[in-house]
Amino acid sequence: MTTPLPPTHFRGDPVPVARALLGGTLVRVLDDGARLTGRIVEVEAYDCPRDPACTAGRFHAARSADMAIPPGTWLFWTAHGHPLLQVACRPEGVSASVLIRAIEPLEGLGHMLTFRPVTRERDLTNGPAKLVYALGLDPARISGRPVNAPELHLLPPPAPLPDEMVEVTARIGIREGRTLPWRFTIRGNPWVSPATPSMDLSVTPDA
Repeated sequence: MTTPLPPTHFRGDPVPVARALLGGTLVRVLDDGARLTGRIVEVEAYDCPRDPACTAGRFHAARSADMAIPPGTWLFWTAHGHPLLQVACRPEGVSASVLIRAIEPLEGLGHMLTFRPVTRERDLTNGPAKLVYALGLDPARISGRPVNAPELHLLPPPAPLPDEMVEVTARIGIREGRTLPWRFTIRGNPWVSPATPSMDLSVTPDA
């Protein structure tokens, strides 16, 4: 059986850490033992010491301070009232994280559809808030837990994805730092979110 990634795996730069998570598996275990799993097909990195998306204005600087926790700890970032799942990176005291933006369901599809009923299955987990709801995650219960916690953990990919399978773009929905190539997706995967990278928008949204 594959061993979950340990918290120490996340002590480094979140950009290569995010890239290396592609093809890994996000595992949610319900209280009754049921497993809900998904292949990670889209991630973003946030590295606040060099990332204007984190520090643009007092509001973002205050929220970014929530990332300065021990590496390999689950946390949630709220956007437009919706929780987004992240894992803290770099040593404690440095604000950095990887945001899990989309997964391809593998196990527990019935449970996911109960938590988040949709007309098209493809819309179930093809966005960061969507996957949080589809997995039935409670931020109050998960925040602060280690990334290898029994109820929610990450398994590494069977093998690193070759560069030709990975698409690198700017991140989604930000104004500052919108040209940084810190979003990674599995090229051509139908479960990648349909959002347009910020640098490609004629009018960029607020961060």
